Amino acid sequence: MTETLVHQKPRPGIAVVRLNRPERLNAINHAMVAEFKDLLAALATDVSVHAVVLTGTGRGFCSGIDVRDFGAGMLEATDPAIDRMRFQEAMASIPQAIRNLPQPVIAAVNGPCVGAGLALCLAADIRICSTAATFGNAAILLGLSGAEMGMSYHLPRIVGTSVAADWMLTGRTVAAEEADRRGLVSQLLEPEQLLDRALELAGAIADLAPLGVQLTKRAVQVNTDAAGLAAALELENRNQVISHATEEAAARRQKWSS
Repeated sequence: MTETLVHQKPRPGIAVVRLNRPERLNAINHAMVAEFKDLLAALATDVSVHAVVLTGTGRGFCSGIDVRDFGAGMLEATDPAIDRMRFQEAMASIPQAIRNLPQPVIAAVNGPCVGAGLALCLAADIRICSTAATFGNAAILLGLSGAEMGMSYHLPRIVGTSVAADWMLTGRTVAAEEADRRGLVSQLLEPEQLLDRALELAGAIADLAPLGVQLTKRAVQVNTDAAGLAAALELENRNQVISHATEEAAARRQKWSS
C-alpha cells in the first residue's frame, strides 16, 4: 500500500488499483503523480498480472487535479513556461502509462470522474460505471483548454466528434445514463454491483492466453488509427502468426477440439 494508491491482487492474474484520497474525492496531488509513475512501471513488467482494474476509494473515482491541496510542484501562471510545460507533461504521462500497459485495463467508475480523472478513465481499455458516476471536463470551466491529458485524442474516438465537442466545450456534467447511451461505458450497474462486475471481466480476461490478449489490445489501439483496411490486416495477420506458434495456443486448440 502506498500513500495515495492502494494496490491489491484479489486473485491470481488480477491487480486492483484504487485511488485512495477519499476525503478529496481522490483528487490527484503531487504524491499521487509520483506513486502512479512507480506503480504503473511495476505493473508493466509484472508478468503475473494479466488484467488491471482501476477504481476509486469511497464515493468518487477521481475529481481531477487537487488545485487546493496539490502539494509540492504546483506552479503559478507567473512561473517560467518551460516549468509549466514539464508539469503538464508529468500529468499527461499518467494516462499515457495506463494506455501503454501491456495488460488490459478496466476502469470501474464508482462516482465523480472529472478533469484528470476523466483522462484516466478514457485511457482504459474497458470502462464500466455505476449509476452514481458522473463525468465532466473541468479545465474549460477554469479558463483553460478542455483538451488535455489525451482527452482530445481519446474522447472523439469513443463517443464521436460531435458529442466529444459538446462535452469538452461546455464542461457540463454528464450523468451515468448519458455516458452509457453515448458509448463512453460498456455497462451501467448499481453501485454495489460495480466492483464485482469489474473483477468478473478482469477474471475472464486473466484466464485467457496472455500473449493473445496483449496482442489484441495493441491491435485495437493501433488499428483505430490505421491508414486503411490493408494496414489493419497486416498487423492482424502478423499477430495471428505469432500467437499461433505458442505452446499455450496449441494446448488450448487441443482442449477445444477434444
